[in-house]
Amino acid sequence: MASYGTSDFKKGLKVQLDGEPYLVVDLDFMKPGKGQAVYRIKVKNMVTGRVLDKSYRSGDSIEGADVEEKEMQFLYKDGTNYHFMDGESFEQIELTPAQVGDSGKWLVEEMQCEIVFYNGSPITCSPPNHVDLKVTYTEPGAKGNSTGNVQKPATVSTGAELMVPVFINLDDTVRIDTRTGEYVERVSKS
Repeated sequence: MASYGTSDFKKGLKVQLDGEPYLVVDLDFMKPGKGQAVYRIKVKNMVTGRVLDKSYRSGDSIEGADVEEKEMQFLYKDGTNYHFMDGESFEQIELTPAQVGDSGKWLVEEMQCEIVFYNGSPITCSPPNHVDLKVTYTEPGAKGNSTGNVQKPATVSTGAELMVPVFINLDDTVRIDTRTGEYVERVSKS
């Protein structure tokens, strides 16, 4: 089992606390005038979704989570659940909306995703960091209103809604950061 020192702490790190896997979702470093530096981390339980705040002094260590990560292909969503397939063994698994979480807004058929397994069971899904999706609905932008950071709402092909710049039109393809749900850039048409 891997062990991580405070200098290894970063967002996305998978650690084990009280026998359960947690994901580091936020990190804050504080160096008081006297004494040791303090690392405050916010961790989310990968099974239950519960969020905890923990503090560690410089030099402390934490155990790495005993999880397995597998690259799997998203097949489809039935009425409620999401179905994935292992490209090597062709084994299929099913995840609930709670396990997929906000990632479900960005899933497109045949997309490669990272599935995390704990004790042999799938617990979470992570899509690629960036996805390109087609805009299916947005209001037309006003002429001459392209200066500054003016944004408008848009709906993409997966049904997700986000804010995009006013120059984005219907049927444009946009790149989205799946970690934040924010617009990155317009993808040029080839």
